[in-house]
Amino acid sequence: MDTAPRPHPAELTFRDATLADVDALVALVESAYRGDSSRTGWTTEADILEGQRTDPQEVAEVIESPVSRLMIVEHEGAIAACCQLQDRGDHAYFGMFAVSPALQGAGLGKTIITEAERVARTTWGARAMHMTVLTAREDLIAWYVRRGYRRTGKTTPFPYGNERFGLPQRDDLEFELLVKELD
Repeated sequence: MDTAPRPHPAELTFRDATLADVDALVALVESAYRGDSSRTGWTTEADILEGQRTDPQEVAEVIESPVSRLMIVEHEGAIAACCQLQDRGDHAYFGMFAVSPALQGAGLGKTIITEAERVARTTWGARAMHMTVLTAREDLIAWYVRRGYRRTGKTTPFPYGNERFGLPQRDDLEFELLVKELD
């Protein structure tokens, strides 16, 4: 994949999502992970999962939850990325991370995850960040490991039969917990 032009951090705006953003966020997440549009980026899951990655109800629930934040990153006036943070006491959960396929490979993901870790520390006093990643996504796991996350070996099964999470194209899917201690 060609590397996209690197946006300067000063060109990025971080804000919390509102219900008015739901449709744009669903479109962003879907474009980053599913279908042909996701194949232009490196985070695609199109070969292992078909169907939806998220839906308007799930995005709205995250936005309205008193223990979650759905951060939006805007670049040149458009939504370029998002991520979910959830307060879980001594740690925060990081999820629903999506970067526009046109901007993947430009270093934007590193900037976003660094900001998410800062927000979790300063807002909730989180001492660690947790996330789950499909074990079949070795390239994505390696990217998180380079960001300081460690593999725990703790896995949970993929929710086969629940189309809300997608239509699996293989029978060996599971999630692994990754953890990073926050200084």
